[in-house]
Amino acid sequence: QEQLVESGGGLVQAGGSLRLSCSASGSAFSIWAMGWYRQAPGKQREEIATITSGGITKYADSVKGRFTISRDGEKNTVYLQMNNLKPEETAVYYCAADPTGWGRVYEYWGRGTQVTVSS
Repeated sequence: QEQLVESGGGLVQAGGSLRLSCSASGSAFSIWAMGWYRQAPGKQREEIATITSGGITKYADSVKGRFTISRDGEKNTVYLQMNNLKPEETAVYYCAADPTGWGRVYEYWGRGTQVTVSS
């Protein structure tokens, strides 16, 4: 049974930064693609950033230049560094995993961590 656990969410003022972490319990983390998603109240779920098992990254246009996704294979952890946060980015942030490693079909999901950006 694969499990993903997010952490690092919280309250931050506009313009501030947060670093989210996602710890994976699966033994095959190194060959998974990993992604970060968010869902704001009344909005559809949005893909924010992904990283393949080979380290290829992709970002939503809305976060390019401000967010960075990275992974640490030794710690079975993926990170999302978020800078210059905006109030409209208040949402529940989810970690997801694609066991194929390509970053196209995300099968495993964490339960989310709340990020609130105040003005």
